[in-house]
Amino acid sequence: MTAGASSHPAVTPVFVRLKLSLLRNGLRQSGGRRAAYIASAALVLLFALLQLVGLIALRGHAHADSLVVLLAAVLAVGWAVMPLFFPGGDETLDPTRLVMLPLRPRPLVRALLVSSLVGIGPLFTLCLFAGSVVALAHGPAAYAVGVVGVVLALLVCVALARAVAAANVRLLTSRKGRDLAVLSGLVIAVGAQVVNFGAQRLGSSGLAELDAPAEVVRWVPPASALGAVAAASEGSYGTALAQLALCAALLTLLLAVWTRHLTRLMTSPDGSTLPGAGTAARQRASTGLARLLPAGRTGTAMERTLRYVWRDPKTKAAWVTSLAIGLIVPVFNAWQGTGSVYFACFAAGMLGIQMYNQFGQDTSAFWMVAMTISSARQAYVELRARALALLLITLPYATLVTVVTAAMLGDWEKLPEALGLSYALLGAMLATGAWTSARFPYSIPQEGHKNAAPGQVGLAWISIFGGMVAAALLCAPVIALAIWRSVSAGGDGWGWVLLPAGTVWGAALTVVGLRFAAPQTARRLPEILTAVSKG
Repeated sequence: MTAGASSHPAVTPVFVRLKLSLLRNGLRQSGGRRAAYIASAALVLLFALLQLVGLIALRGHAHADSLVVLLAAVLAVGWAVMPLFFPGGDETLDPTRLVMLPLRPRPLVRALLVSSLVGIGPLFTLCLFAGSVVALAHGPAAYAVGVVGVVLALLVCVALARAVAAANVRLLTSRKGRDLAVLSGLVIAVGAQVVNFGAQRLGSSGLAELDAPAEVVRWVPPASALGAVAAASEGSYGTALAQLALCAALLTLLLAVWTRHLTRLMTSPDGSTLPGAGTAARQRASTGLARLLPAGRTGTAMERTLRYVWRDPKTKAAWVTSLAIGLIVPVFNAWQGTGSVYFACFAAGMLGIQMYNQFGQDTSAFWMVAMTISSARQAYVELRARALALLLITLPYATLVTVVTAAMLGDWEKLPEALGLSYALLGAMLATGAWTSARFPYSIPQEGHKNAAPGQVGLAWISIFGGMVAAALLCAPVIALAIWRSVSAGGDGWGWVLLPAGTVWGAALTVVGLRFAAPQTARRLPEILTAVSKG
């Protein structure tokens, strides 16, 4: 190398080529991964083109600017939260992989920012911002502002994602980070309900509903960059410049925050590798709840089940999803005035599913439980303890959802029978869940988003859906009593009977189901261990 050669070659082209190499090598790993990537890319691009056409069609609409700025704000929120739930989607999100390289923060930030513009996500965002500019711009000045606004808005979205990822990189590579990744399904489910509710509101009242929130959001970057296009179209050039300046200021702030976190990551040691790390966590004693549980095997099994709910990522995700969806469905329908107090039974059904495949959450560690079971009586105590642990959460929560739904609808007269139906359904699902846990166990992979090991998907479907159908049939007497009370003129004063009847019926079903499942569990311990150890 000559003396005149640069000692600090540009790293940005290197990082762009690295990003392209990562994409290319990822597609070479398997034909299935390549097909999935191509299919998902095609769907995303098709959706982006449809959004582009739709936004262009809004050109000249009276409320187009309100829709556009809110869409930009939602898109920015998506860029901010996606690194938290999909940290493994882009290997370059973890800057600690580069800690051994002699790179300074500023060139590294510049290189990572440019390489982040390579991918389907930035292309999708660019299409939406470009369509927004076409929908809003009128005149050469507005288009000029639009070009600057699109660049600023896109850079803000990418920098926001990078800053969030850098600030939480220690979390994302830990067990709690894996918890967040598993909980992404909950975010999608809740977001789908919110989008559905918003679409129904817009369908009934039109885009005029968006004007009030848009007046505030148009001054919040990166939406302000598109608000500047609308302002320039109206001749308010001072307002447009102010909105662009806000977007540029946020970009500068994000780059500064990102640089600071990168510097700290590249120069400070990982706390988990220091001597004594985690000592305080290991010294924490059992919680007060553990001391309130029954003595003997029952209390031990209950505590173990509750610890799975709190600490195991897959179990926690299943519980949080069931709790959220069980509340969202009846409450959202009641909010829209189209619901019924009986929709609260959905919460009991969602929570009752947690009794299914009880041994699958133990994985290969089930051998320690199997070593303590030598009779049907011991199997019954184990299953009963797991059911009691679930009831500690499901019973008060199902009651709360039912009361909240009845309060929102003002239908207090049907509250007793709705509670009775919920309790009966919950008991039936605990009974069928215990039996299917013994007859159709399957393994739950600890990594990834799959909830059943390869080759066991059929077992999972049989266990869950077969058990749900059986639970509904077991509740037939209580359901028939509720129907008779609704259609019979002489049954108007008998709604209160369903509460004790449903409670007693649900408790009886639970006891009988556990009694039937216990001998099956004791006889099939080797088969259960083999089934749950495949993941």
